[in-house]
Amino acid sequence: MKEFARRMISIDRRIIFLLIAAATLLPLLRPFGLPIKVSPEVRAVYDYIEHLPPRSVFLLSLDFDPSSKPELEPQAIALLRHAFRKNLRVIGMTHWLPGTGLADSIFARVAKEMQKQAGKDYVFLGWSPGTGSLVIAMGQDLYKAFPTDYAKHPTQGMPVLQGVRNLRDVNYLISLAAGNPGIEMWYVFGKDKYRFEMAGGSTGVIAPGLYPFLRSGQINGLIGGLQGAAEYETLIGQKGTAVAGMDAQSADHFVIIVLVLLCNLFYFVLRGEQRRPT
Repeated sequence: MKEFARRMISIDRRIIFLLIAAATLLPLLRPFGLPIKVSPEVRAVYDYIEHLPPRSVFLLSLDFDPSSKPELEPQAIALLRHAFRKNLRVIGMTHWLPGTGLADSIFARVAKEMQKQAGKDYVFLGWSPGTGSLVIAMGQDLYKAFPTDYAKHPTQGMPVLQGVRNLRDVNYLISLAAGNPGIEMWYVFGKDKYRFEMAGGSTGVIAPGLYPFLRSGQINGLIGGLQGAAEYETLIGQKGTAVAGMDAQSADHFVIIVLVLLCNLFYFVLRGEQRRPT
């Protein structure tokens, strides 16, 4: 036993790196599908969208850039799949200029998957300067704030925007945010003034700071980080990269815990050998 412990304590660190790499890659390639417990704040978002009548207006603001893609892109994809499945009219936009191309590609990809048409079932407005003042402008007249969509098509007369004049005609809004401008900005300049219901999605690191908005009822739901995205994928019954990512994270944690336990065991086995007479 001591000889085995000696060999394991002096194991090449590259073997440990390989173990961690395998624990990360294997679940991503073949997800285990570990059970995921859905939190009340994520279920609240799902339930609200689930109970919206067909052709309701759903505004999804992708307020992040490529650096936050691993956490927020799965949230956006799951939400769009749910909205398109419910036959909602989806309006997309972003307040983050560096994320405009990414946001457009997410909308186009999911729309193609769900067989939805631009201009009829959804519109991606793109980015426009102003943040808070832009939200106020949208609350007064959507067509003055965005005369054209991201593809330079006139927004006036689009079937997807029929009967939509401003933010008061939006039935539900979700901001997926990696910081500011994001959820707080939408509440201060939008919901508080134009009285639409809204929820939020965020990276894991800023999610705890948004719970006061949730507890006070300023937002009715919150999707936090990759865990929240995995919960939403579970709710819509279409598991994707978020569930696979949580499997990989769980596998990594398992390997690390086992290694820590073994190192402590080997330490106690060899502890007597480390003592030297005075």
